[in-house]
Amino acid sequence: MKQIDVCFTPDLLHLHTVENTIVVVADVFRATSCMVTAFAYGVNSIIPVATIEECQKLQERGFLAAAERNARKVEGFELDNSPFTYMDERIRGENVAMTTTNGTLAITKSRSAVKVLVGSFLNLDAIVRYLKTEPYDVMVLCAGWKGRVNLEDTLFAGALVDRLKDSYAMAEDSAIMAWRLYAQGKDNLVAYMANASHIRRLQRLGIQKDITYCLQHDLYDVVPVLRGNALVNMEV
Repeated sequence: MKQIDVCFTPDLLHLHTVENTIVVVADVFRATSCMVTAFAYGVNSIIPVATIEECQKLQERGFLAAAERNARKVEGFELDNSPFTYMDERIRGENVAMTTTNGTLAITKSRSAVKVLVGSFLNLDAIVRYLKTEPYDVMVLCAGWKGRVNLEDTLFAGALVDRLKDSYAMAEDSAIMAWRLYAQGKDNLVAYMANASHIRRLQRLGIQKDITYCLQHDLYDVVPVLRGNALVNMEV
């Protein structure tokens, strides 16, 4: 039977084996939610990079560029880290360069996997349907916050485990823990996460609407996959 595993933070990735595995990267607040939204609104590709300097170089080559640090837009870039920014006709057909505090770093660290997918609650069903057709084990890599565990990405991991539990065995206790947390909170994720650390960070910026939006399930039939250095939308 195929197995599903959960890595709570990229700082623990060295303890896991990603060879012969599909890695699903989740940075719910807000990088992977932005990426999924961007593809739903017609972006052509997204190049995730770890550093601001790499993003600047791509911007100089003509890419639309998005940069975020500590939940705030970096000065000098066109796009920020709110999914609502990507609900715009100007991104249709464009190639975007993106760097964020946690999410893009997690993607770049996963390159040795069989495939790297971008997951969020927004495209949960599309990810589930795709994975059920694949012969490989799955690992959910939670982007976390600066190397630490966070609740929202763990809840996404638990949601994915919940929907795949009849097709995949839970490889380690991390998958069981994420699944049980999601079972506790799934009926009202907004309330369940009320005191979470990143919720507090985002609320200080006055963007409650981003929080509510990113916790919605199954809005988009989108599966971003890393091909070479760029994310593209895979037809499912």
